Amino acid sequence: MPSLRTDSSIKLITYSEELVDGKPLYASSNSLPVKALNREPAGHAFHSAALKLHGCAEEPTDSEGDDKKAGGDDKEKEYVPSFNSYSNKGKKKSGTQQQDHYALLGLSNLRYLATEDQIRKSYREAALKHHPDKLASLLLTEETEEAKEAKKEEIESRFKAIQEAYEVLMDPLKRRIFDSTDEFDDEVPTDCAPQDFFKVFGPAFKRNARWSVNQRIPDLGEENTKLKEVDRFYNFWYAFKSWREFPDEEEHDLEQADSREERRWMEKENARATAKARKEEHARIRTLVDNAYRKDPRIVKRKEEEKAEKQQKKDAKLMAKKKQEEEAAIAAAEEKRRKEEEEKRAVESAQQQKKAKEKEKKLIRKERNRLRTLSAPVVAQRLLDISQEDIENLCMTLNIEQLQSLCDKMGNKEGLELAKVIRDGCSDSSRDQEANSKEKESEKTNGGGAERVSVLESTQNSESNGEASGSSVETDGWSAVQERALVQALKTFPKETSQRWERVAAAVPGKTVIQCKKKFAELKEIIRSKKTAV
Repeated sequence: MPSLRTDSSIKLITYSEELVDGKPLYASSNSLPVKALNREPAGHAFHSAALKLHGCAEEPTDSEGDDKKAGGDDKEKEYVPSFNSYSNKGKKKSGTQQQDHYALLGLSNLRYLATEDQIRKSYREAALKHHPDKLASLLLTEETEEAKEAKKEEIESRFKAIQEAYEVLMDPLKRRIFDSTDEFDDEVPTDCAPQDFFKVFGPAFKRNARWSVNQRIPDLGEENTKLKEVDRFYNFWYAFKSWREFPDEEEHDLEQADSREERRWMEKENARATAKARKEEHARIRTLVDNAYRKDPRIVKRKEEEKAEKQQKKDAKLMAKKKQEEEAAIAAAEEKRRKEEEEKRAVESAQQQKKAKEKEKKLIRKERNRLRTLSAPVVAQRLLDISQEDIENLCMTLNIEQLQSLCDKMGNKEGLELAKVIRDGCSDSSRDQEANSKEKESEKTNGGGAERVSVLESTQNSESNGEASGSSVETDGWSAVQERALVQALKTFPKETSQRWERVAAAVPGKTVIQCKKKFAELKEIIRSKKTAV
């Protein structure tokens, strides 16, 4: 590079290997276009000024100045890039390189971000600057006719390319196809540290947002963004619709088809290739979103909280179940203990009853022996025809209290007095046996108790006495007919009968349930007083 002077204060960016004497110097950068449309990015003029500022540009000599004067003014002698400088990496179907429309219009720094107004303005400037009539003076610098024709053809080709670029960029469909062939970083981040998530995935989403049909794109946000907005962001990207085309995937040029059938076949093959490319593009976007969703610290935090909450509910459920089981075990143990205590009390009660019975048996044997001993003189002398059989009958029929009472009465008696006491005991025993037999018979036939039998007998006796005396006077408001009806009702409805007293009162004419119960209680009291007197 003989035309440049090196300076230690300058950091070289990059230089083309094709740089030779007399050609311009290009500064390049791999940075993406900036969305600041109100600022002019650094270009050739800025680069030239920087070189002059650092003393790297050579001053023109006098001879060079004379040459410039001879060739015209500086504006007409300024460098005009060749048409090959605006070629793009993309290729047409025929195999030739496709021109860079943005570079032709001076919009390389904006590219797909350029608006229609900017394209229209840049086209007017480029068309005015590169119009063949404006550059006709350049033909005078050429020495031969062949060189002039080549220069003229180059100027016209460049102007036609500018017109074509304007037509393509102003047509939405053609521009979309052209933008799809532009160089693009398809790399998808796979992993990152939690603190670097927004630095890694933020630019990736911004790059791919250019392909969105819907340009109202939610932002990735930051660490403190609300989860509602985060979900809105991922919902948008999971339903992402791309306008990206894949013309490079179309292997066949329809213009080269020899027949209609071949053209249809080419269209079918191209459609299959583009469909496959769209499917791969969709999978690429989906992979980007999946990777981001998996590494997003906000989503990770929410999943951890949901997992903790789920585990907490599970633990609470287990604790409740465990508590319920413990309570059931305690209740079962308490029930078991209660049953054991009841069984223990039952056993103790049975043992006590057994001991009491044994004690009672001993006492009754003792009293029987005492009775036999006290009555032995009477039996031996056959006083009042009392025999040993009568004594044994007393021993077997009288209970312990009766035996004790009888023996106590016999204690201070002798001879006939003793025999009379024994005879009275035999009489009482006979009456008790007869009463017991009647009570048992009544219980078998009518289901009534001993007191009810006594009441019925007392009632029957009072009725018979009243009939014998020929009196028909009512006693305490009860007539003989009502008393007989009460007796019959008590026989008909034993005590186990449901609603017994209601039925008894219904069978007794002119009496209520309370009156029937009161009458029955009075009769019971009469019987009890008679027994006490005896």
